[in-house]
Amino acid sequence: MAQKTLVIDLDRCTGCGACETACKMENNVALGVYYNKLHEIGPVGTFPNLKGYWLPHVCQQCRDAPCVAVCPTHATYQTKDGQVLIDKKKCIGCKLCMKACPYGARSFNAELKVVEKCTLCHHLQEVGEKPACVKACCAHARFFGDIDDPNSDVSKAIAAAGKENVHSMPDHGNHPSVRYILHKKQGDWLKNPPKMI
Repeated sequence: MAQKTLVIDLDRCTGCGACETACKMENNVALGVYYNKLHEIGPVGTFPNLKGYWLPHVCQQCRDAPCVAVCPTHATYQTKDGQVLIDKKKCIGCKLCMKACPYGARSFNAELKVVEKCTLCHHLQEVGEKPACVKACCAHARFFGDIDDPNSDVSKAIAAAGKENVHSMPDHGNHPSVRYILHKKQGDWLKNPPKMI
């Protein structure tokens, strides 16, 4: 089995916004719409003992994606390596997938009248490249690969961080695959992280 996904090291993320910008430029994302959105968490504590971090929010590439299950035209589908994609030619803009996503990671393109989201830059993967956000991250906080392959970049990053420092978005039975690395010295993982928008 395979599950292509992202691992994001929040200890390294500086909140510079390069991932947001690279994503928007590579995928021609409309103004006011994000496939990748940064949220500032904190700071909390009493000066000078403050904690805080940046939380990049993306499609969670769920193993049991509810957006796939509700799509009446099968426009939203899952690849053999676990990636959730949208066939815009089949999308009728009903927005059922938007309602089904527990993370608010989908947006409606009013001009094209279709739903859009992060594709992990599938078009770049097809030519042997990594997603634009991974390539643009100046802090090297983003890793991409097959989380089921122990020799992948994502699996190695998780192993190096230690199980207690690896987190995921709340699981509503959909099994999100994206992982976040966050050590206690940097901040406390939120039990209810903010939605994308």
